[in-house]
Amino acid sequence: MDISTRISDGLVQLDLAASSEQLNLLKACIEQLSKWNKAYNLTAIRESDKMVILHLFDSLSILKKLQPGRLLDVGTGPGFPGIPLAIMDPNREFYLLDSNGKKTRYIKQLIHELGLTNVTVLDTRVEQWQPEQPFDVIVSRAFASLTKMVSLSEHLLAPQGYWQAMKGEFHQEEVNQMPSRVSVISVDPLEVPGLEAERHLITIKKSNN
Repeated sequence: MDISTRISDGLVQLDLAASSEQLNLLKACIEQLSKWNKAYNLTAIRESDKMVILHLFDSLSILKKLQPGRLLDVGTGPGFPGIPLAIMDPNREFYLLDSNGKKTRYIKQLIHELGLTNVTVLDTRVEQWQPEQPFDVIVSRAFASLTKMVSLSEHLLAPQGYWQAMKGEFHQEEVNQMPSRVSVISVDPLEVPGLEAERHLITIKKSNN
């Protein structure tokens, strides 16, 4: 199966509608990652088909569950989930943050080649960055424990904002260890086309809201 068909079929399973331009951009996202990964070792995943499942579909599995507003992707790596989400939601502002200069340079080149105008790339450490305006949503994908994610990025979240953490298996103990100043709003199981493993999206907000 060619990559375009694989992506199209996966979007149907995710119940997502994409224009032909969006399909081309998603395909290009994987093609560029596969190309540059050989030289720069951006991801441990080598095969394009696995990249489609483990990066693209995994990222897009949260699209319908995202809270609204300006979004910060913390620890974006080579641009996931931020780039696929930005392609599928062109009217939202996305900020992609990572302290790995090799990966942020790659993302800057990628968004230039894809012509994405709704993405800003930040090469910095999350705990050191002081933006002019806080974010409505902070997303992380395999970035850190829930407690660490909250503590490192709390200064970046608007008072009424949400953290949305992408996780594999759900562990109640990890939630129990979180500080009382935050509350878990929901734990949503995710279906990722082509993936048997468990995935969850954990939505958190500040308790005093």
